[in-house]
Amino acid sequence: MTETAPTGHGGDDVRLTGISKTYGSFHAVKPLDLTVPQGSFFALLGASGCGKTTTLRMIAGLEEPTTGSVFLGDKDVTDLPPYKRPVNTVFQSYALFPHLDIYENVAFGLRRRGVKSVRKQVGDMLDLVQLGDFARRKPHQLSGGQQQRVAVARALINHPQVLLLDEPLGALDLKLRRTMQLELKRIQTEVGITFIHVTHDQEEAMTMADTVAVMNGGVVEQLGSPADLYENPNTTFVANFLGTSNLIEAEVAGKNGGDVVVTVGGAKLVLPAARCSAPTTSGGTLLVGIRPEKISLAHADDAGSVPDGRNRVPGRIVDSSFIGVSTQYVVDSPAGTALEVYAQNIERDTRLVPGAEVVLHWNPAHTFGLDAAQSLRAGTTGAGGTETADGDAS
Repeated sequence: MTETAPTGHGGDDVRLTGISKTYGSFHAVKPLDLTVPQGSFFALLGASGCGKTTTLRMIAGLEEPTTGSVFLGDKDVTDLPPYKRPVNTVFQSYALFPHLDIYENVAFGLRRRGVKSVRKQVGDMLDLVQLGDFARRKPHQLSGGQQQRVAVARALINHPQVLLLDEPLGALDLKLRRTMQLELKRIQTEVGITFIHVTHDQEEAMTMADTVAVMNGGVVEQLGSPADLYENPNTTFVANFLGTSNLIEAEVAGKNGGDVVVTVGGAKLVLPAARCSAPTTSGGTLLVGIRPEKISLAHADDAGSVPDGRNRVPGRIVDSSFIGVSTQYVVDSPAGTALEVYAQNIERDTRLVPGAEVVLHWNPAHTFGLDAAQSLRAGTTGAGGTETADGDAS
């Protein structure tokens, strides 16, 4: 099956057909078809060992595919060496030349190609990355974020068809990383070049990318826009890896129009059939998913104030954590233990403390359904790493 990002950019810049990479008996990337539209910001997202960097390196020509082909535009570049491909790569280690100033670092690619007059191009590129006043500084005189922008400018000045970014923000602290996410997105929008970005950071991928391919165990688990992946995960791995999900094992009771009705712990829950990626046969089992921020908490004394038509289950708060913008609650209920609820700190109910009896309630439209044969913990991170869809740690 070919994974294709939403089009609308006027053609495809990168197309992988049947591409794979094996090292002995280890399958780093299983046969994969992937299409990246021209002019898009595309992210390969996954935990360590999922195959995302290997895929990027095969596009760059730094790894030779075991099977399959790499197309840039309509040209098969599978057998071309890296320097003959119209791509440039920015790595986590920026590899700037320490003995050259910023101007000469950016000009390096042009000078190597024999371009005589570089002043305007270098000046324009430094302005693009907002470093025009730093042209004569050496790399060690810049912050990590500024060095990262120099690396991007050096790569973009050659006007590559595709810019590849391999964990480029990994060395930065959290606040600077968030600033650079917006900066990279601005640069990509201004230059209109296709960016393919590899990251293990979910927030980073969702902040910058038009399209995200979630990789797991050498395959693309799901591909789509950040909002679609978050709201409509097809697997427990995606549901858990992108944020947090409460997954509740329930029995299918039947259908009511376009909705599926399930029962769990004495409660009846409703969810849209269109948001179920698994069979909904009566008597079967379904994993009902709900994101923590979609759930509201009411003290048991206020249970009568919960509007009709809401999904609702009783519970008891076992833990709470104040984290500034929200309070995170852990609730045990007949529907499941350790359910997570995120409540914005707007008007805090002081009765909502550990030990309090509560009612969890939410809009049925915010509920999704997944195949119950999958591991509930797939995509979660524990002491042994991120659990894969098969239940193994990687």
